Amino acid sequence: MLRVDVRQLKGGPVSTDGQLAPTDSAFDGLDVALVGPVVVEGSLQATAEGGYLWRGRLEAEVAGECRRCLNPVTQQIDEEIEVLFSSDPEFEDDPSVYPLPAHADVIDITTAVREELALRVSAFPLCRPDCKGFCAVCGADLNAGPCRCTTASSTN
Repeated sequence: MLRVDVRQLKGGPVSTDGQLAPTDSAFDGLDVALVGPVVVEGSLQATAEGGYLWRGRLEAEVAGECRRCLNPVTQQIDEEIEVLFSSDPEFEDDPSVYPLPAHADVIDITTAVREELALRVSAFPLCRPDCKGFCAVCGADLNAGPCRCTTASSTN
């Protein structure tokens, strides 16, 4: 349940546990290759200032390729998230606050899940920290050992 009727929040925090399929329209246009569902667990509560605070956990697997050797890489995303939703115009330009229309009836955390996931996916993943990548001269995979051009240039 990633959409909460604000009337439910009068009784206290509301659980926001659910999953979004990799094909969910929330991820349209997002250049992220999800391996499986995005798992969301958390709770939403009203704040004294008239906003809504969501605290939760986001879990996902994202496929990509190593930035150095181009081998397949899977990134594990498992992050604690805390975001604020508000219709207060004072927060309009604050990138850490998700805007709401005035007098919103429903808080949908799906947009926040999408954006927070995008922020946590590395644009430059590595297959391993010590990946040597390719030789800039001959293109050999340096993880497999030294290339011929390196060996040839070191004997001169």
